[in-house]
Amino acid sequence: MHITAKVDYAVRTLVEIAKAQPDSVKADAIVAAQDIPPKVLESVVADLRRGALVTSRRGPDGGYRLARPATGISIADVIRAVEGPLASVRGARPEDVNYAGAAEPLQRVWIGLRVNIRAVLERVTIADIAHDLLPSFLDELLHDPDAWNRRPVDRGGNAEWLDLDRPDI
Repeated sequence: MHITAKVDYAVRTLVEIAKAQPDSVKADAIVAAQDIPPKVLESVVADLRRGALVTSRRGPDGGYRLARPATGISIADVIRAVEGPLASVRGARPEDVNYAGAAEPLQRVWIGLRVNIRAVLERVTIADIAHDLLPSFLDELLHDPDAWNRRPVDRGGNAEWLDLDRPDI
């Protein structure tokens, strides 16, 4: 899964706003705290407003606030507001993709992938991140030593480390 810069900025923006609740947060404070380019922040906040995750108010007492409690905003909600569905295949939902012949089981792989993405992203909230209280299931996933190892890209035998998915024969 590829997390875009826009999704990363959106999550960080919401975390900054959540930390300030019940006060509102001005754009320049978010820009300074998270090193987000101002024009990018404008675009991100526009998506978050359309997604009903953020409200804004102009004026000296203005700024951004969460549209609902941080405990009710999952990372999946943020991704959907900024980028659309969590998993798609060539722009279609996995359940709408059909394959013929030997590739027929591939649809089930894409649906299984979406289930696993949801299992994490729908259970971690902005409040969890803002208060550094990540769910315990995440700790269990992170304790797997393989979680911290990247996979090599083998391009014709030029990989710099062993492929952990294949036995070393």
